[in-house]
Amino acid sequence: MKVTFLGTGTSHGVPMIACDCKVCTSENPKNKRMRTSVLVSANGRNILIDATPELRLQCITHKVTRLDAVFITHPHADHIFGLDDLRRFNIVQHRDIPIYGTSKTLDTIRSTFAYVFNNHFEPGGSKPRFSLMNINDNMTVEGLPIIPIEAVHGEGEVTGYRFDKFAYITDASDIPDVSLEKLKDLDVLVLGALRYIPHIKHFSIEQALRIVKQLKPQRAYFTHMCHDIEHEEDNNKLPAGVEFAFDGLIVDLK
Repeated sequence: MKVTFLGTGTSHGVPMIACDCKVCTSENPKNKRMRTSVLVSANGRNILIDATPELRLQCITHKVTRLDAVFITHPHADHIFGLDDLRRFNIVQHRDIPIYGTSKTLDTIRSTFAYVFNNHFEPGGSKPRFSLMNINDNMTVEGLPIIPIEAVHGEGEVTGYRFDKFAYITDASDIPDVSLEKLKDLDVLVLGALRYIPHIKHFSIEQALRIVKQLKPQRAYFTHMCHDIEHEEDNNKLPAGVEFAFDGLIVDLK
């Protein structure tokens, strides 16, 4: 299994519009963060987690030519506004693309992308074709067993996903005990960690480190960082076995 970080930034992205801080003006490519997403590749199949507004650019940059399924963590703009770009995969693969999420997430996708689900035929491939699929507790998609992990995102909900010894949870502000039980014995944990200062909807670095200490994965990577995080400087502050991810990072798992 291979995991490619397509984006590691917060909803604003980094650099942010109209900001001249040292991170937003940095020349270090590891400080340039598209909106958060990963591609899980295994057995010749590609599963995308979240469809960011930069999905087209992310796929071109990382030469993603096939998508077999898309899993959505929650229906905020920075995680679903790239779904229209699935049109190209419809054309290349001659099929609808299945999109998985909770019933609430799928309802929001239906309303946000209402034009996709109307019965009006539009020739010329002007709208994407995807099938909405409800997640369940124990799933197998494209030959991969997948376990949804429910977490808290401020006053809302977010869904993480476990693929064997790899788990991905972004945008969480709390993880219930029942979900923590599903995150034991991991080789790699990816966890959202927005910044050092506490935030009502996202783990701070300190809070994310506490989760890592509790779960004890072999390796942990933080994602969904804002412009408070300078990659080289702040990476050196993390304990052994924990790193800030960056756009283009590839993690290989056995």
